[in-house]
Formats: sequence, structure tokens, C-alpha cells
Amino acid sequence: MELRELKYFLAVAREESISKAAEALFITQPNLSRQMQNLEKQLGRSLFIRGSRKITLTEAGKLLYKRAEEIIELYDKTESELSAPITELSGDIYIGGGESHVMSLIAKAAHSIQEQYPDVRFHLFSGDSGTISERLDKGLIDFGIFIEPFDVSKYDYMRLPLYDTWGVLMRKDCPLAEKESILPEDLWDKPLILSRQAHGKNMISEWFRKDMVELNVVATGNLLYNMSLLVEEGVGYALCLDKIIRTDGNSNLCFRPLNPELISHLNIAWKKYQVFPKCAEVFLKKLQDLI
Repeated sequence: MELRELKYFLAVAREESISKAAEALFITQPNLSRQMQNLEKQLGRSLFIRGSRKITLTEAGKLLYKRAEEIIELYDKTESELSAPITELSGDIYIGGGESHVMSLIAKAAHSIQEQYPDVRFHLFSGDSGTISERLDKGLIDFGIFIEPFDVSKYDYMRLPLYDTWGVLMRKDCPLAEKESILPEDLWDKPLILSRQAHGKNMISEWFRKDMVELNVVATGNLLYNMSLLVEEGVGYALCLDKIIRTDGNSNLCFRPLNPELISHLNIAWKKYQVFPKCAEVFLKKLQDLI
């Protein structure tokens, strides 16, 4: 397989049409169709289900789509690192992490770097710990931000000095909004909206003093903003971290911390024996200075 073939394959998969993909790639339709047939022949697997109106992917095609995206992304990242001018600091830094106000510390370091080196660019990727770990292992990001108790022992890492506080996001007109903090029993009979990451954490189950299957979980999500829209519509109470959704001003929402208090520390991690581009080395040093 060549990179060109993978890029062509991705175009066909996204457009769901040989003709539309050929138009987007500025090549002829017969040429693109022939190259996709050759790719299938190389792999010995059918990649497409060719319908009358659109093309969809087979199971093998879906696997190749995921891998092709990762290969192209890693190629582009490597090319960017190698083509950066040697005489001045420039380049791209890739950071992955979940939603957390602790990212403000990363933002401060990034701002300080860009003030001194305006040709350094930052690329942020949001996801849960499992997704961030996978991208870090594959070299698609330079640094991952992990919320404890995620095990970062296989990486080099540094604990960040801030921490996140767990609590409940709810409508201001809810009865529980009158409380200063939320007890486990306050939520036992309530409809709950949980992040997918929180849903699997033992510490959450321990705080509730109940098995997760005993709780009334009506929805899960991986982005708190989308979960907050469910809260605003009265779907349920979101168990989440503080300082991510604004609850001041005209917001209909409020946040109340858990009681007993539940906090999570965060670590920034990178692969052991990692060979960083110069800009990533400078960023890590700047972050250490801030800490």
C-alpha cells in the first residue's frame, strides 16, 4: 500500500461515491475506480459495498479506514517535525486530554511559548483516558493529560499541581440546588447523567456506596457540554467535574460539590524514551517552570 492509495481510499469512504471522490481529488473516475480495485486485490479483501446510490464500507474497510487515518496523521506529523527550520524554534505540539479546568495550566504554558516563539503551533485533542492513551502509544500525540486513578506507570509523567473536584450539575430550580453539597443518598433515586469515563471508575461507585448497576443512569456521554444540554432540559443530574460548564450569570444551571469530597489529581504523561522535537522539549521545560 502507498500513501496515495490510502488517501484515495479515505476520500472514497468520506464521499461515499467514486465520482464525488474523483472530483474532489482532481483525477478521473476510471483511474480512481481502478486504484481502489487494485487496493482490494493487494489486500485480498473487499473494502466497499457498492450500492446503487452510495458506497459503504465492509468490516475490512472500516478497519482500514481507522488505520489509514492514523497512518496519514502520523505521516503528516512526522513530516511537519522534520521540515521545521533548524535555525529557529518552530513546529507542532500535539496534546490530548479530557475536559478539565486544569487544562488552563497547559494554556498558560502554550501562551508563554507562543509569545517567545510565534511559529510554534499547538494541536489539542479531546477524549477519554483510553482514547488518549491509544493515541499516545501510537505517536499521534506528544503528551497526554490523564485524570487519576488512570494508571500512567508505563509512561514518564509529571503530576500537575491542580486538581478537579467532583460534583453534580443540575438546574437551579431543582430541590437539590438548595443544598450546599450533595450526599450519596441524595442521588440514589435520581435520574443520573454520567460521563463514560466516570461510569467505569471504582471511586465513583465507592462514593455512592452502591454498585453502578443499582443507580438510575438515564444517559452517558463523553463531552460535558452536550451532557449539560440534557441537564438543562430536565433529563437528569450530571455527575461531573467543576469549572468546565459556566453556571454564573444567566445560566439556568448550578454546580454542587459531593459530600464527602471527591477529587481527582491529573498527570501529564509522555512515552518513555520519547525523542521529542525541540519545540516539545521547550514546552515541557516551560510547564515544569510553571509548576
